[in-house]
Amino acid sequence: MAEPHITKHDILEKTSQMLQKQLYVINTKPVNGLGPVMEHIGSHLEFQVKIEQEGIMFAAGPLWADDEETWNGEGMVIIRAKDLAEARSIAESDPMHASGARSFTVRPWLINEGGFTLKVTFSDGQRTLD
Repeated sequence: MAEPHITKHDILEKTSQMLQKQLYVINTKPVNGLGPVMEHIGSHLEFQVKIEQEGIMFAAGPLWADDEETWNGEGMVIIRAKDLAEARSIAESDPMHASGARSFTVRPWLINEGGFTLKVTFSDGQRTLD
């Protein structure tokens, strides 16, 4: 028996009462080991801060290995973009990718479920994100 063909329209229709926030996930991994990655980490982080300040970045960070201690150079960046082509262009602009130190894939991601709690205390400026 063949699997049904499910489209974006089908999902949007079924989740019409949910958030339906379209973002793009950039998965990034080293091409030739960690040496080139570490050579470009400074310019990569500067780029990340720039797109964060411009309101493009939603979230980003390293992906640990399964031992939860080791970093093999992989990361994930979630961005706001008008479409997949723009998201790919943003990913290509990252010095880490432009240098060839890392390769990347970009996937559209629709946020429907989840949430977070943010607590800010005014007296000491502390903040907690859960």
